[in-house]
Amino acid sequence: MMSTPLQLLPDALNASFKIVPAIMVSGMLLLFLGIGYAFRVADTEDLWVAGRSIGNVENGMAIGANWMSAASYLGMAALIALSGYYGLAFVVGWSTGYFVLLIFMAAQMRRFGKYTAPDFVGDRFNSDTARAIGALTTILIGFVYSVGQARGMGLVGIYVFGGDYATMVILMMGITVGYLALSGMLGATKNMAVQYVILIVAFLAGLYAVGYTQGYSTFLPQIEYGAMLGSLNSEFTEPFSGSGYYLWIATAFSLIVGTCGLPHVLVRFYTVESERTARWSTVWGLFFICLLYLSAPAFAAFGTDLYAKNVGPVYGANGMSGAEGDVIVVLASQLANLPTWFVGLVAAGGIAAAIATTAGLFIAASSAAAHDIYTNIVNPDATQRQQLIVGRITIIVLGAIVTVTALDPPALVGELVALAFSLAGLVLFPMFFLGLWWENANRQGALAGMTTGLIIWTAAVFNELILATEAGPLVPAYAEVFPAVGAALAGTPLVFAVTIGVSLATDEPPERIKQIVRQCHSPEPMGQQQSAEDIVDAKRGNYPADD
Repeated sequence: MMSTPLQLLPDALNASFKIVPAIMVSGMLLLFLGIGYAFRVADTEDLWVAGRSIGNVENGMAIGANWMSAASYLGMAALIALSGYYGLAFVVGWSTGYFVLLIFMAAQMRRFGKYTAPDFVGDRFNSDTARAIGALTTILIGFVYSVGQARGMGLVGIYVFGGDYATMVILMMGITVGYLALSGMLGATKNMAVQYVILIVAFLAGLYAVGYTQGYSTFLPQIEYGAMLGSLNSEFTEPFSGSGYYLWIATAFSLIVGTCGLPHVLVRFYTVESERTARWSTVWGLFFICLLYLSAPAFAAFGTDLYAKNVGPVYGANGMSGAEGDVIVVLASQLANLPTWFVGLVAAGGIAAAIATTAGLFIAASSAAAHDIYTNIVNPDATQRQQLIVGRITIIVLGAIVTVTALDPPALVGELVALAFSLAGLVLFPMFFLGLWWENANRQGALAGMTTGLIIWTAAVFNELILATEAGPLVPAYAEVFPAVGAALAGTPLVFAVTIGVSLATDEPPERIKQIVRQCHSPEPMGQQQSAEDIVDAKRGNYPADD
């Protein structure tokens, strides 16, 4: 399933240069560059956490844009269209994860008060080794996740500008890297709010227009599409016809815990001034996300039906290709004979979604390299200018690697993104959860747990993707228990067990760390810009790392 060769877009999509959509998309990209320049950063506080100055609604919109990538805008509908019932695991997993974040982690993460996710791991477990593993995992997640975004931008770019796939990937990634290197988190957050408005308006307008003009729906396409399910192929509607029950549960679970472990999601709680703003921005973010997630199944159903009527069989040997599925949202608008400028608007939304998420991923990766590895481990006396240079170099280098990989990606947009979630759920989520809720979790336990998670994920990816043959995974039995996109179902409980077991068998963490954890759950309100560590350190001295 994962080895899908890249194919050209279908003739029905009319992938050629279109003047009005090209003007719209070009104007949108120039707007992003302009906002990035207007909010360009000069210090690390603005580069990493936007000066902790973002309000709850604006941060909620940024959470929505940051979250709803090409995988959500394009890939979710594609997975539902191509995989039917299995695709709903992505809707369930990506939505439920935010409830876990809201209840267990958002306010507590803000109270702990750091710059990056690896920063939390390093300070909570008092270990530079744990910080380094967290930073490298953050960079790896940014790489895997961004390949899917680059692929989505390239495919949609072909529809708008024509040309070839490679040129579009290079062009779109070049613009994204350019404005990120200039603006940092502050400009990226301002852009994300704008990008959310563009993507949600484009997605909902496309859904309502397709549904109304084709007679599928009127006012509530998110519900009305159910009436047409009986006319669709059994592959779309029959539960578990293409994949088993275990894979469905494993995928949904991995996406839930992966959501709670993604560094570019958690860092949004550091960009606000208080825990209350962090909690409310999560509520707003969940609301904004659900607007799209409740609509994606309807778009998939409309697109599948239009494809079957106008192009050919959806399923089977000559059915819809992976590349066609990845642009099903744009393709449905085209097959509904909507005006070219309108289809261009829908396409622009897909590009905005991909750029917004890539921005969050690249900022998280660059801060992991510059702040967590370079400043905290390599050069503790680094100046702000040196940190900015390292951060910007990281963005450029990561952008180049992602671009090259996206020219021949190994899987669909949604599947690539799911791999990143699996990694986050295996390596980082257990450390965040135990670090915030169990004061006895210590350095040795964290190192053992993170190493276990990395080994499980790496083995799953090599087994199912890199060393797999046409006959399937190298070790089928391992793939049954640890499927690459759902390895967290069996792996995350194992990582929890290893972390807890090793922590109990070794020395307890320093008392200062325990006090910080307790302070994260204290009912006493904290001042704006204040952290649990500030309160504890007011009474105690700082401690160096244990290793």
